[in-house]
Amino acid sequence: METTRTIEVAAREQTDLWSERVGTYQTRLDYRYGRAEVFRGEMIRRRSDTYQVVTWHSDQIEYSRTPGLIRQEPDPDYRFLFPLSGEMRLRQDDQEVRLAAGTGSLFTLGAPFELQHNASLRGVIMSIPAQEIDGPLNQKAPLATGLDLTKGLGRVVHAMMRSLDEEYEHLTTPQFDAVCDRVVELLRMLACGDDRPDVPGQLTEVEAMVRRYVRDHAADPALSGTSMARALGWSLRQIQLALQQVGTTPRDLIREERLRLIRERLLCVDCDHMTITDLAYASGFTSASAMSTAFHRRFGVSPREMRHKSR
Repeated sequence: METTRTIEVAAREQTDLWSERVGTYQTRLDYRYGRAEVFRGEMIRRRSDTYQVVTWHSDQIEYSRTPGLIRQEPDPDYRFLFPLSGEMRLRQDDQEVRLAAGTGSLFTLGAPFELQHNASLRGVIMSIPAQEIDGPLNQKAPLATGLDLTKGLGRVVHAMMRSLDEEYEHLTTPQFDAVCDRVVELLRMLACGDDRPDVPGQLTEVEAMVRRYVRDHAADPALSGTSMARALGWSLRQIQLALQQVGTTPRDLIREERLRLIRERLLCVDCDHMTITDLAYASGFTSASAMSTAFHRRFGVSPREMRHKSR
């Protein structure tokens, strides 16, 4: 956990510190400070190799990401943004939304945006790699503004994020990633749920149960769409249709969960005695080389590099 407080540096250095730290944690932005001569702000950063959650409050400020900055420093990743108190204004793709407590937004850094708030705001911003959103959907996610975080899935997401903030010091890195994985799953449903025409309730239920089954049995090398259908009592076609609605297939879902399992074990010190080959076979892969190739494609580093970085 990293904490930044502008009050700890001289007044003339406060905006420079804030700009540098936001640029490091997020992406390259332009800034317009309400009171540049004295700027008060605090941010707390919690992170792993995959996810980052920052809680912050500050004096009035406007952030902007222009087409020029995007050309200079492309960044396709997403941010999930919501206020704990106060209000902020977000504008992107000719849409503008005012976010108050109980609402949130999922937006991309790959398109220009403006974000503005006054000194009453206390907010949370979660960094999500683009492949966590675009990959499972097989498309760019729509800009999701004004997400309702007061009921249904939105309320569950909000509660999980608040708990993540409060319990971070008591979570291991694999546990932190596991919670973030579940939050992202729900965000994908929130962001695209209203845009999926006439998705039968039965297929939605099938999808949820298939995901749970795959998560629980990912280490079984015999796991397949056919074996899932047999175990769950549905036809393979039902399972394929349910997963097709969210842009994936039984095979891709199984591979994704196995890679997540590998990642969790690489970051767990209790698994240090296991070789990369041992981990591959223990996580359902039949080939260590195929696992390493898929892992590098998914996470951008080799299994060995991820283990080394976590130590």
